[in-house]
Amino acid sequence: MLLLLLRIFYGIRIEQRIRFLNHLIRSLIIRTKFYFKHFVSFLKTKVELRSLIILASLVVGVLSGLAAVFLKHLVHFFQREPKIFFADNNLEFLLPLTPLAGIILSVLIVNIFFSGRLIRGIGNIIFQIIRNKSDLPRRKMFSHLITSGVTVGLGGSAGLEAPIVITGAAIGSNFAKGFKFNYQTRTLLLASGSAAGISAIFNSPIAGVIFAFEVLLPELSVSSFIPLLIASASAAVVSKLLYSGQIFYLITEGWRLEAIPYYIILGILSGFISLYIIKTTFFLEDFLDKFKKPYLKGITGGLVLCALIFLVPPLFGEGYSSVEILLSGNYGKILEGSFFYHYLNKDLALIIFAAIIILTKVIATSLTISSGGNGGIIAPSLFTGAVAGFLLSYSAGYLGLAQLNNSNFIVVGMAGILGGVLHSPLTGIFLIAEITGGYSLIVPLMIVTALSFFISKYFHPHSIYTWTLARRGIQFRSEKEKYLIRQLTVKDLVETDFLTVKPNTTLRELVEKITHTKRNLFPVVDDTGKLVGIVTLDDVREVMMNTDVHDVILLYEIMNSHFEKIDIRTDINGVLEIFEEKQIWNLAVTDVEKYIGFISKSNFFNNYISGMAKDQKENI
Repeated sequence: MLLLLLRIFYGIRIEQRIRFLNHLIRSLIIRTKFYFKHFVSFLKTKVELRSLIILASLVVGVLSGLAAVFLKHLVHFFQREPKIFFADNNLEFLLPLTPLAGIILSVLIVNIFFSGRLIRGIGNIIFQIIRNKSDLPRRKMFSHLITSGVTVGLGGSAGLEAPIVITGAAIGSNFAKGFKFNYQTRTLLLASGSAAGISAIFNSPIAGVIFAFEVLLPELSVSSFIPLLIASASAAVVSKLLYSGQIFYLITEGWRLEAIPYYIILGILSGFISLYIIKTTFFLEDFLDKFKKPYLKGITGGLVLCALIFLVPPLFGEGYSSVEILLSGNYGKILEGSFFYHYLNKDLALIIFAAIIILTKVIATSLTISSGGNGGIIAPSLFTGAVAGFLLSYSAGYLGLAQLNNSNFIVVGMAGILGGVLHSPLTGIFLIAEITGGYSLIVPLMIVTALSFFISKYFHPHSIYTWTLARRGIQFRSEKEKYLIRQLTVKDLVETDFLTVKPNTTLRELVEKITHTKRNLFPVVDDTGKLVGIVTLDDVREVMMNTDVHDVILLYEIMNSHFEKIDIRTDINGVLEIFEEKQIWNLAVTDVEKYIGFISKSNFFNNYISGMAKDQKENI
């Protein structure tokens, strides 16, 4: 039968084959959806909700682990094949151009297969949590895998962590949607997928869980902790089974008490480097956004990136190979291929070159991502931190100040920069402790990461992820009562049943209107619909009893023209900020200066309380 079908298939024209394949694929999708729907209904009737969520977290963890393994293999494929091809054809001189090829290929993939839309960064995941009910499109389950694999595999100076976090989050979100889970459970599975992604890419399950609640979840209860653990652990098992190996190996002698002052210096240095990374990232992103044509942006950014890598070879790729070189103690090898290798004293060259790497790695990463490639900031932060730790310890030895354990400072510096850039100190501490086996360095890790986090947070309240949202007026809050306003919008809350008056309306006409409304606030609107002022009962209370002036006083003479107003498109978090800061009860709402209505603080919190009650009672 199968042989007959194959003969028929190859005996028809190409157009008919395509139609046949499309029909076959559609039929398979329809049948899969049908059976999946019945399978979900069966599970929901036979399995308790808590058990079902745990089972779902296990599946999400396994799928996210498989996605991470696929991404690792994809990256290594692109790292290996061009080298073999260029070597076989005596074209090794073209290898420095592979990062440009990766960026252009990523741009092509996005424009051909994803309609030119690929929102990068974990900040977008946070946005989906607080503004879109944790609903991620299905295409995110594979779009970031492909584009980041091409970008980083061909030498783009970025990491794989953000793409795998987004992929895991999309897997969790869509799995939850398939089971018709409510918002809270969908968010939990989204975070479980993200935790699983970090766990699988680093083989660090504890760090994956901590990353999920420190970066993505506003709060963590015991009940939500268990699915995160299961997803993270299952992803680590899958990754270990299918792609064994650890990123770094560290033989540590522990830390010495006399090195504490230098760890303090490293913490302060890490904080300021973190600030530099955050600000430089967004400066270059804004600059490259001026290029409206994606291919022109990709070529421009890619060429600059290739030139930078040519001058500073360690900027090629994630940078983990350079960290391994530093940890092995073969420091001079990091200079190979650079100007400094031939013309400077080795010790001085290492110090200068390390400083240049710290300053340029973030530039290379921003060029990679903002010009059209795909990748994350975690690997570049770890790499920069490693070089910063090495720079401090090696310089102290070179200057005769102290003989420090370079490996310890390399490892601790990685945690310091990561904690400062992400504003997630626990993630930095436990990630480095897990992937290096450096739990004996837990005290220096805590000192350096805490100081870095404090300095970065003090001078820049937003992390590299939440700053993306803050620039759009969206605040990511950790308190539950503030976090639950995510489902409210200005349009939902605006009240429009206020009686409007004209600027030249007399006081007598206003008094007449007061008798026909329960409101004590009257918007003053001109002939074009523009809101020019507000009159309240308090403004007219003293003159209302004096009937002699009712026809004399016009409202523009007594109205308040200095009032707080917002545009109808303002994010609801911004509304709450104004209520809290100004201590007012009403906000005027306009649409391009034209009057729409008012938002009251009481209505705001009434809607919030109702939404919270509904959210708590909502069933799957």
